[in-house]
Amino acid sequence: MQAPTTLRDCNKMLANYVPIYVMLPLGVITTDNVVVDIKGLKMKLKKLRESGVDGVMLDVWWGIVESKGPKQYDWSAYRTLFQLVQQCGLKLQVVMSFHQCGGNVGDAVNIPLPQWVLKVGEIVPDIFYTNRASNRDQEYLTIGVDHLPLFCGRTAVEIYSDYMKSFRENMADFLDAELLTDIEVGLGPAGELRYPSYQQNQGWAFPGIGEFQCYDKFLKMDFKVAATKAGHPEWDLPDDAGEYNDKPESTKFFGSKGYLTYKGKFFLTWYSNKLLIHGDEILDEANKAFLGCKVKLAAKVSGIIWWNKDDTHAAELTAGFYNLNDRDGYRPIARMLSRHYGTLNFTCLEIRDDEVIAEAKSGPQKLVQQVLSDGWIEKIEVAGENALPRYDCKAYNQILLNSRPNGVNRNGPPKLKTSSFTYLRLSDKLLKEDNFRIFKTFVMKLHADQNYCPDVRKYSTVVALERSKPKIPIEELLEATKTIEPFPWDEETDTSVDVETDTSDDEETDMSDDEETEKSVDEETDTCVDEETDNV
Repeated sequence: MQAPTTLRDCNKMLANYVPIYVMLPLGVITTDNVVVDIKGLKMKLKKLRESGVDGVMLDVWWGIVESKGPKQYDWSAYRTLFQLVQQCGLKLQVVMSFHQCGGNVGDAVNIPLPQWVLKVGEIVPDIFYTNRASNRDQEYLTIGVDHLPLFCGRTAVEIYSDYMKSFRENMADFLDAELLTDIEVGLGPAGELRYPSYQQNQGWAFPGIGEFQCYDKFLKMDFKVAATKAGHPEWDLPDDAGEYNDKPESTKFFGSKGYLTYKGKFFLTWYSNKLLIHGDEILDEANKAFLGCKVKLAAKVSGIIWWNKDDTHAAELTAGFYNLNDRDGYRPIARMLSRHYGTLNFTCLEIRDDEVIAEAKSGPQKLVQQVLSDGWIEKIEVAGENALPRYDCKAYNQILLNSRPNGVNRNGPPKLKTSSFTYLRLSDKLLKEDNFRIFKTFVMKLHADQNYCPDVRKYSTVVALERSKPKIPIEELLEATKTIEPFPWDEETDTSVDVETDTSDDEETDMSDDEETEKSVDEETDTCVDEETDNV
C-alpha cells in the first residue's frame, strides 16, 4: 500500500482530494424532536472522524420541525445534533427534506408530512401526486400546487421558502462557523428531482417501468391548458402507458412507439419541463434564503438505471427524465442548476452493469458517465452517492473510478473529479471490524492516498453564495437536450482498494430487497432506493 502523502508536501496533490461524508441513520431524531442515544452516536461520530471521514449528511425533516402547525418551527433537536457533529470535528451536509420518510422496503422509520398538511389533503386529496387509477402518493406535494394558496393561505413554494429562511435564522451560528458545507434542497420524493413513479408502497417492484404521476386535477388542468394552447384541445393525458410492473413492450405507449408520436413527444416535454420549472423555482428560493452564506446548494437526481439500455428508457420517462438515445434528459437539469451555482448530486456510483439482472436492461455505468459529464459540460460541480449499502472492494473501486474518471494527477488538478462523495450510511454493519477496515482504506483512496485535510479551502472553493443569475428561458434549457459525447472514462481506477483486504461477503445488487435500503431503486440513486437520502 502506498504511504500517505503528508500535508506539507501535498499542495498539488490536494487538488485530487475527494471529501467523503457519511449519511446518518434515518431515525437519528425522533418524530418527537429528540436526538436518539446521544452518547452512542457520539462514539460512532468519533470513530468516523478517526477514520478520516470529512463529515456527515443529515436529513432535516419538514415533518418534524414544522409538525405542530404552520410556521411553528422547532429546531431544538437539530441544534443539539449540529453541536455534537461540531464537537466531533466533522463537517455537515444537510438536506431540506420536504418529503415523507417511510412506506418503502427497509423503512423502519416513519416520518410523515406535517399533520396540518395531511389534513388539507383530507379535504383536497389532489394536493398529492396521483396515478391514472387515482391512487395518491403522500410522500411529497404535487408540483401542481406550487403556486396555489391551499395551505393556510400559503402556496407550497412559500412553505418551502419560509422553512429555509427559518433554518438560516435559527442556525446562523453554525453557518457563520462554516460547519455546513452543502445544503441539498429536497425537490421531490426521496428528496430527488423526480416524480414518484416507482413507489413500493404503491405495489411497484424492480424492474417495473413505473407509472406517470400527473393525474391530480391540478396537473390535468395544466396539461389541458398547454394542449389547447398548442392547438390540440382534444388531447388528454396518456391512458395506454401500462402499470407499475409492466415491461415497455407490453404497453401501447412504449411498445407501440406512442412515445415517439407528435402527441407523445408533446406530453413528455410538458411532463419533464414541469420538473425543470419546479426545481428552478425552489432553488431560487433557496438561493435567496442562504444568500451570503459560505455554503453550496445542491440538488439530487435519481439514478434510474433500469431500462436505460432499452430504446424506450421507459422507467426514466415515467420518473420525468425525458432521456432517449438521441435526446439528453439530464443536461437541461445541469444547465438549470448552473444559474444557482448548484451542485448536481447523482446516485448509483457503485453499481456495475454486470451486477444487475439482464432482464432489466440496466446501464448504470453508461448513465453515470452521461450525467456526470453533463454537469461538467455545463461547468457545474457534480457529487455522488451509492444507491445501496455496500461494503466490498468491487463497489468501492467503482466509486473511486467515477469520482476521478481519469485518475490522479500528481502535479495538480485531475482532468475530472467529483466535488464530494456521500456514503450510504452509518450503521452497525459498517462499523463491524472487517467492513470498517476496508472502508477506512476506501476513505484514504478517495483522499488520493493523503491524510485527512481539515481545511476545506485547500481542496475546494469556499465563497459566499451569490444571487442566482437571471432566469434561463425554457427554450435555452431545452437546447441542452442535444446529445454530446461524454467525457472518456478509464477502465479501472488507479487508486484501487486492494481486493486482498476484502474479507466481506460478495454483495449482489438486488434492487428489490435490502434490509438497509430505505426506498426502492433510487431514492438516492434510483436504482435501489434509500429513504434517508432516498437512494436507488
